[in-house]
Order: sequence, then structure tokens, then C-alpha cells
Amino acid sequence: MSSRTFRHILATGQTECFDAAGRPADCMGSGQNGEFRTGLPWPVPRFDLLESDLALDRLTGLVWTRTASLGDFPMSWSEALEAVARMNDENAFGHADWRLPNRRELSSLVSYSHHRPALPAQHPFTVSQTWYWTSTTASMALNHAWYVHLEGGRMFYGDKTRDAMVWPVRGQSTVLSRTGQRRCWDAAGGVIGCAATGQDGELRNGAPWPEPRFVVEEGGVRDMLTGLLWAKSTDHLGICSWEEALSAATRPREKGRNWRLPTIRELESLVDAEHHNPALPENHPFTDIREAYWSSTSSAYAPDWAYCLYLHKGAVGVGFKAKREFHAWFVCQD
Repeated sequence: MSSRTFRHILATGQTECFDAAGRPADCMGSGQNGEFRTGLPWPVPRFDLLESDLALDRLTGLVWTRTASLGDFPMSWSEALEAVARMNDENAFGHADWRLPNRRELSSLVSYSHHRPALPAQHPFTVSQTWYWTSTTASMALNHAWYVHLEGGRMFYGDKTRDAMVWPVRGQSTVLSRTGQRRCWDAAGGVIGCAATGQDGELRNGAPWPEPRFVVEEGGVRDMLTGLLWAKSTDHLGICSWEEALSAATRPREKGRNWRLPTIRELESLVDAEHHNPALPENHPFTDIREAYWSSTSSAYAPDWAYCLYLHKGAVGVGFKAKREFHAWFVCQD
């Protein structure tokens, strides 16, 4: 294991391994998330109760309401932003700096070892097992915004006029990075000024990205934000199954690199929410871009499925492990 420090990527929480049929498997030599367990480790306990109604996430430094359902009912995206603004007008829970979380802030709560809900064990929250809005607009469909499903941890985009739940957050995190979103849009997808919108493009919470973001090195591309080294070519196998992707990741070791299949958090760390087709930072140096990629992270909801990143969109979904439907992109810790 390299002594290099990796930044701005949380551990997924996954500690077990599963084969393609979803059966428990030995982690040693599997190349799975449960073997490597990369990312910033979770403190124990993960959450501290600040007051009867609030909880501090000791991993990210963010403060969340313990009841994860503002208004107790779902609402449209515009209504969600307005509801959080009213919280600040009313100094809710003694604070006036509440906001709708961006996609990285909300997904930081997900535990990929749990489902129903996909939150860490012994969490202090009352949640609904449904979709929750983020403040981040979907760049490929500007009348849509990103939301996270707390039953299983998927992240997709929904029409801003549809209803979803609202979970307010406050505080600043130096652990999480920015999403990359810099502009703002209304519910119809029209560009608007960002001032006082409460949108991700206005607030830009999270650690800023270095410039340049990527540096080409011998044998790979270094992400200067996270410290991870990625293969420059993002497709080493063509369409493949999950087990084929895991196995193929070990082959380039003959060239002196300990490549592996990335965790879902490592894959998602590459996403720039300002862009699509692909959802990567502008002027990235990667080649052979494909639509979707396997991660090494199994689904806790159904272990014969694994998480994937839809790189053209930036969405986090799942795929059936035995099916050849995604591609393999390798990362290493050298």
C-alpha cells in the first residue's frame, strides 16, 4: 500500500465481498471494495448529537437535521429551495445558514454496506426510503436536478417539477470537494442569475479544485485533487461483466502498477456537474471514453448487482454482475 495520502474521497463503508451470484466471498485477492477499503475512514461514532433536533457528521463536519423530511411531505425542486430559504428567515433550530445539499454533500451520508435505508449503522436520523433533492442541476437536462434514493443509495436526475423529499444541511466541509457546478437554472431549464437562489452554482460548497486538475505521468494520469492515479485510456476490455472487470484490473501489474477497479466513490470523484457527454472536467486528458463503468462496490440491496457510474451523465446506478453491459477503467494507489 502506498504511503501517498488521498484526499476528498470517503470510504464507502463496504467491508464484505460477494461473488457474481451475490454469495459471501473471501475478500483476499478479490480486488473488490471490501478488500481495499480505500478512502477516508469513518470516525466512531460517525455522528454526534448536537441538540435534540440536529446531528454533526464527524466525518465531513456537516450538520444535518435529525428528521430528514422538511415539511413532512415531498415537494418540487423550486419548492424545496424556497422551503430552505424560509428556514433561514425563521432562524430554524437557532441557525440561519441552512441550505439544500449539493449532490456530493447528500451522497456523503450513504453507506454502501446498508440498505433500507442506505445510511451508516446506528445513524440518528428519521428518513423516508425515497428520493431526496440536491441543489445541483443535471447538466444534460437542465430542467432536471440530481436526487439520491435513500433506500439503496442510487443517484439519478429527476424533473424539477416532480416531488421529492428535502433534507436541509448547514456548515462547511473541507473533506468533500466541490461538484464543479458554476451556473444556475430555473425549473424550466433557463439560465438565471445565481444570487440568492440557494443553488449549487451559487454556493459552490466544498474544497476547490486545483489548477491543473490532471497531470499526465508515466503510465497514467494523476488527479491533483484526490491524489489518485488513473489509467489514461478508460476502456481496457470493451463491454464486460463485473468479474471480468475485476480480473482484468490485475493484468497491467506486469508494467509496475498495482491497478484495481475503483470504488464507486472514487469513480464519482471524477464527475464535473457542469458538464456531460462526458461528465468530466473540461480539458481532461482521458481517452476512449465510454458511457458507463463498473465499480468494485457491490450493492447492499442486492449483492448480485454492483454499483456503476454513467459517465456521460454523472449518474450512480447499479448493474447485474453477470451481465456484460459496462466497461472497466482502472485506478491505482502508487
